[in-house]
Amino acid sequence: MARPKIPRNICGHPAESCFKPNGRPMSQLEQVCLNEDEFEALRLVDLLGMQQQEAALEMGVSRQTLANVLKAARFKVVDCLTQGKALMMHLEDDGVKKYDHCHSNE
Repeated sequence: MARPKIPRNICGHPAESCFKPNGRPMSQLEQVCLNEDEFEALRLVDLLGMQQQEAALEMGVSRQTLANVLKAARFKVVDCLTQGKALMMHLEDDGVKKYDHCHSNE
């Protein structure tokens, strides 16, 4: 039996639910799903410039978990950019606590 997923604190939200290459209909594109915790890890570390330890505290997970989530998220983004795939933002995820106001948004 798998270990239960530690709840993650999510503060950021994507501006859109999907990013895709121009000029190609969705029906012709492979889709890659970016989970909410992956989006949040990218937002905290790559956009806001937080250290991984600080971002992990913000999300309520260990630094190693944050590093694993961040690595998966970066792979998905690069895969979409280099292979011309659609990046879908998965807006509902188990084990996620959503907040309207967070420390990183101040």
